[in-house]
Amino acid sequence: MNGSKIIVALDYADSTSALNLVNQLDSSLCKLKVGKELFTAAGPLLVEKLIAKNFQVFLDLKFHDIPNTVAKACKAASDLGVWMLNVHASGGLEMMQASKQAVDNSLNQPLLIAVTVLTSMNEVQFTRIGIEGSLENHVIRLAKLTKEAGLDGVVCSAGETFKLREELGSDFCLVTPGIRPEKVSLDDQKRVASPSIAIRQGSSYLVIGRPITQATHPIKVLMAINQEIQSASNS
Repeated sequence: MNGSKIIVALDYADSTSALNLVNQLDSSLCKLKVGKELFTAAGPLLVEKLIAKNFQVFLDLKFHDIPNTVAKACKAASDLGVWMLNVHASGGLEMMQASKQAVDNSLNQPLLIAVTVLTSMNEVQFTRIGIEGSLENHVIRLAKLTKEAGLDGVVCSAGETFKLREELGSDFCLVTPGIRPEKVSLDDQKRVASPSIAIRQGSSYLVIGRPITQATHPIKVLMAINQEIQSASNS
Protein backbone atom coordinates (compact mmCIF):
# COMPACT_ATOMS: atom_id res chain seq x y z
CA MET A 1 0.00 0.00 0.00
CA ASN A 2 1.19 3.51 -0.77
CA GLY A 3 1.27 6.21 1.87
CA SER A 4 -0.16 9.04 -0.22
CA LYS A 5 -2.96 11.05 1.34
CA ILE A 6 -4.33 12.07 -2.08
CA ILE A 7 -7.40 10.36 -3.54
CA VAL A 8 -7.90 11.43 -7.16
CA ALA A 9 -11.60 11.64 -8.03
CA LEU A 10 -12.26 9.98 -11.38
CA ASP A 11 -15.30 12.07 -12.21
CA TYR A 12 -15.74 10.82 -15.76
CA ALA A 13 -18.70 9.49 -17.71
CA ASP A 14 -16.89 6.53 -19.29
CA SER A 15 -14.02 4.14 -18.63
CA THR A 16 -11.95 5.28 -21.62
CA SER A 17 -11.67 8.83 -20.31
CA ALA A 18 -10.92 7.60 -16.80
CA LEU A 19 -8.22 5.22 -17.95
CA ASN A 20 -6.62 7.90 -20.14
CA LEU A 21 -6.11 9.96 -16.98
CA VAL A 22 -5.06 7.00 -14.83
CA ASN A 23 -2.38 6.06 -17.34
CA GLN A 24 -0.78 9.45 -16.68
CA LEU A 25 -0.66 8.91 -12.90
CA ASP A 26 1.55 6.88 -10.58
CA SER A 27 0.01 4.41 -8.14
CA SER A 28 2.67 5.28 -5.56
CA LEU A 29 1.57 8.93 -5.53
CA CYS A 30 -2.20 8.64 -5.13
CA LYS A 31 -5.27 6.54 -4.63
CA LEU A 32 -8.36 6.69 -6.87
CA LYS A 33 -12.04 7.38 -6.26
CA VAL A 34 -14.77 5.84 -8.41
CA GLY A 35 -18.16 7.48 -7.90
CA LYS A 36 -21.73 6.89 -8.99
CA GLU A 37 -21.51 8.23 -12.55
CA LEU A 38 -18.43 6.28 -13.55
CA PHE A 39 -19.44 3.09 -11.75
CA THR A 40 -22.89 3.19 -13.36
CA ALA A 41 -21.30 3.59 -16.79
CA ALA A 42 -18.34 1.23 -16.46
CA GLY A 43 -19.25 -1.14 -13.62
CA PRO A 44 -17.10 -3.52 -11.59
CA LEU A 45 -14.84 -4.29 -14.55
CA LEU A 46 -13.28 -0.83 -14.39
CA VAL A 47 -12.65 -1.16 -10.66
CA GLU A 48 -10.90 -4.46 -11.29
CA LYS A 49 -8.75 -2.84 -14.00
CA LEU A 50 -7.70 -0.05 -11.65
CA ILE A 51 -6.78 -2.51 -8.92
CA ALA A 52 -4.82 -4.56 -11.46
CA LYS A 53 -2.79 -1.39 -12.12
CA ASN A 54 -1.88 -1.41 -8.39
CA PHE A 55 -4.12 1.52 -7.45
CA GLN A 56 -6.01 1.53 -4.16
CA VAL A 57 -9.64 2.30 -4.98
CA PHE A 58 -12.19 4.20 -2.89
CA LEU A 59 -15.62 3.11 -4.14
CA ASP A 60 -17.74 6.17 -3.44
CA LEU A 61 -21.31 4.92 -3.87
CA LYS A 62 -22.73 6.26 -0.58
CA PHE A 63 -25.02 3.30 0.09
CA HIS A 64 -28.25 4.26 1.88
CA ASP A 65 -31.07 1.74 2.21
CA ILE A 66 -32.48 -0.77 4.66
CA PRO A 67 -29.75 -2.55 6.71
CA ASN A 68 -29.89 -5.89 4.90
CA THR A 69 -29.70 -4.31 1.45
CA VAL A 70 -26.78 -2.05 2.35
CA ALA A 71 -24.92 -4.88 4.07
CA LYS A 72 -25.16 -7.04 0.94
CA ALA A 73 -24.02 -4.13 -1.24
CA CYS A 74 -21.03 -3.56 1.04
CA LYS A 75 -20.14 -7.26 0.89
CA ALA A 76 -20.27 -7.17 -2.92
CA ALA A 77 -18.11 -4.03 -3.00
CA SER A 78 -15.61 -5.58 -0.59
CA ASP A 79 -15.30 -8.64 -2.78
CA LEU A 80 -14.17 -6.41 -5.66
CA GLY A 81 -10.98 -5.76 -3.73
CA VAL A 82 -11.52 -2.05 -3.04
CA TRP A 83 -9.47 -0.23 -0.39
CA MET A 84 -12.36 1.87 0.94
CA LEU A 85 -16.13 2.25 0.53
CA ASN A 86 -18.84 4.34 2.14
CA VAL A 87 -22.42 4.55 3.34
CA HIS A 88 -24.65 7.42 4.49
CA ALA A 89 -24.55 7.91 8.26
CA SER A 90 -28.13 9.15 8.11
CA GLY A 91 -29.13 5.56 7.36
CA GLY A 92 -28.81 5.01 11.09
CA LEU A 93 -26.95 2.90 13.61
CA GLU A 94 -28.43 -0.47 12.63
CA MET A 95 -27.67 0.06 8.96
CA MET A 96 -24.07 1.03 9.68
CA GLN A 97 -23.55 -1.88 12.08
CA ALA A 98 -24.87 -4.33 9.50
CA SER A 99 -22.58 -2.81 6.87
CA LYS A 100 -19.55 -3.04 9.13
CA GLN A 101 -20.27 -6.67 9.94
CA ALA A 102 -20.57 -7.49 6.24
CA VAL A 103 -17.26 -5.78 5.47
CA ASP A 104 -15.50 -7.49 8.38
CA ASN A 105 -16.76 -10.86 7.18
CA SER A 106 -15.38 -10.33 3.68
CA LEU A 107 -11.96 -11.62 2.61
CA ASN A 108 -10.77 -8.14 1.65
CA GLN A 109 -11.98 -6.12 4.69
CA PRO A 110 -11.67 -2.59 3.24
CA LEU A 111 -12.06 0.57 5.26
CA LEU A 112 -15.71 1.54 5.75
CA ILE A 113 -16.56 5.20 6.27
CA ALA A 114 -19.78 7.21 6.40
CA VAL A 115 -20.97 10.41 4.75
CA THR A 116 -22.23 13.00 7.25
CA VAL A 117 -23.36 16.11 5.33
CA LEU A 118 -22.45 16.55 1.67
CA THR A 119 -19.79 19.22 1.14
CA SER A 120 -21.92 20.76 -1.62
CA MET A 121 -24.27 21.98 1.12
CA ASN A 122 -23.88 25.21 3.06
CA GLU A 123 -25.72 26.37 6.18
CA VAL A 124 -28.62 27.91 4.21
CA GLN A 125 -29.21 24.78 2.15
CA PHE A 126 -28.92 22.63 5.26
CA THR A 127 -31.60 24.64 7.06
CA ARG A 128 -33.98 24.25 4.11
CA ILE A 129 -34.09 20.45 4.39
CA GLY A 130 -35.68 20.83 7.82
CA ILE A 131 -33.04 19.53 10.23
CA GLU A 132 -32.87 21.49 13.47
CA GLY A 133 -29.58 22.83 14.79
CA SER A 134 -26.42 23.88 13.00
CA LEU A 135 -24.78 22.02 10.15
CA GLU A 136 -21.62 21.54 12.22
CA ASN A 137 -23.49 20.04 15.16
CA HIS A 138 -25.30 17.64 12.84
CA VAL A 139 -21.99 16.54 11.33
CA ILE A 140 -20.58 15.87 14.80
CA ARG A 141 -23.72 13.99 15.86
CA LEU A 142 -23.57 11.73 12.79
CA ALA A 143 -19.82 11.23 13.16
CA LYS A 144 -20.28 10.07 16.76
CA LEU A 145 -22.99 7.67 15.61
CA THR A 146 -20.60 6.38 12.95
CA LYS A 147 -17.91 5.68 15.53
CA GLU A 148 -20.46 3.99 17.80
CA ALA A 149 -21.36 1.71 14.88
CA GLY A 150 -17.71 0.69 14.62
CA LEU A 151 -16.93 2.26 11.25
CA ASP A 152 -13.44 3.52 10.43
CA GLY A 153 -14.25 7.17 9.81
CA VAL A 154 -16.32 9.76 7.99
CA VAL A 155 -16.32 12.03 5.00
CA CYS A 156 -16.26 15.64 6.18
CA SER A 157 -15.24 19.11 5.07
CA ALA A 158 -11.89 20.54 6.17
CA GLY A 159 -13.67 23.06 8.35
CA GLU A 160 -15.08 20.25 10.47
CA THR A 161 -11.91 18.20 10.91
CA PHE A 162 -10.42 20.06 13.88
CA LYS A 163 -13.58 19.68 15.95
CA LEU A 164 -14.02 16.04 14.89
CA ARG A 165 -10.44 15.29 15.91
CA GLU A 166 -11.19 16.70 19.35
CA GLU A 167 -14.41 14.71 19.66
CA LEU A 168 -13.39 11.40 18.10
CA GLY A 169 -9.63 11.03 18.55
CA SER A 170 -6.58 10.63 16.38
CA ASP A 171 -7.34 7.15 15.02
CA PHE A 172 -10.66 8.06 13.41
CA CYS A 173 -10.28 8.41 9.62
CA LEU A 174 -11.34 11.79 8.18
CA VAL A 175 -11.69 11.90 4.39
CA THR A 176 -12.01 15.42 3.05
CA PRO A 177 -13.42 16.34 -0.38
CA GLY A 178 -13.72 19.91 -1.60
CA ILE A 179 -9.94 20.33 -1.71
CA ARG A 180 -8.80 23.15 -3.96
CA PRO A 181 -5.26 24.49 -4.28
CA GLU A 182 -5.17 28.27 -3.94
CA LYS A 183 -6.44 30.28 -6.95
CA VAL A 184 -8.42 27.31 -8.30
CA SER A 185 -12.18 27.49 -8.99
CA LEU A 186 -14.46 26.17 -6.24
CA ASP A 187 -16.75 24.58 -8.89
CA ASP A 188 -19.84 23.15 -7.10
CA GLN A 189 -18.23 22.80 -3.68
CA LYS A 190 -19.17 25.15 -0.84
CA ARG A 191 -17.06 24.04 2.14
CA VAL A 192 -13.52 23.91 0.77
CA ALA A 193 -9.85 24.22 1.82
CA SER A 194 -6.36 24.03 0.38
CA PRO A 195 -4.38 20.78 0.82
CA SER A 196 -2.03 22.23 3.43
CA ILE A 197 -4.85 23.71 5.52
CA ALA A 198 -6.83 20.45 5.41
CA ILE A 199 -3.84 18.41 6.58
CA ARG A 200 -3.02 20.83 9.40
CA GLN A 201 -6.63 20.71 10.56
CA GLY A 202 -6.55 16.92 10.82
CA SER A 203 -7.66 15.38 7.52
CA SER A 204 -6.46 11.81 6.93
CA TYR A 205 -7.04 11.77 3.17
CA LEU A 206 -7.83 14.47 0.62
CA VAL A 207 -10.19 13.90 -2.31
CA ILE A 208 -9.06 16.03 -5.26
CA GLY A 209 -10.69 15.98 -8.67
CA ARG A 210 -10.61 18.73 -11.28
CA PRO A 211 -7.38 20.45 -10.15
CA ILE A 212 -5.64 17.21 -11.16
CA THR A 213 -7.92 15.62 -13.75
CA GLN A 214 -8.25 18.81 -15.83
CA ALA A 215 -4.60 19.82 -15.56
CA THR A 216 -2.40 19.94 -18.65
CA HIS A 217 0.15 17.80 -16.83
CA PRO A 218 -1.72 15.84 -14.12
CA ILE A 219 1.36 14.08 -12.79
CA LYS A 220 3.14 17.38 -12.17
CA VAL A 221 0.17 18.74 -10.25
CA LEU A 222 -0.05 15.49 -8.28
CA MET A 223 3.62 15.68 -7.36
CA ALA A 224 3.30 19.33 -6.32
CA ILE A 225 0.31 18.64 -4.07
CA ASN A 226 2.10 15.69 -2.49
CA GLN A 227 5.00 18.00 -1.71
CA GLU A 228 2.62 20.57 -0.22
CA ILE A 229 1.08 17.88 1.98
CA GLN A 230 4.49 16.65 3.08
CA SER A 231 5.54 20.16 4.03
CA ALA A 232 2.30 20.72 5.97
CA SER A 233 2.71 17.38 7.78
CA ASN A 234 6.24 18.32 8.85
CA SER A 235 5.38 21.85 10.02
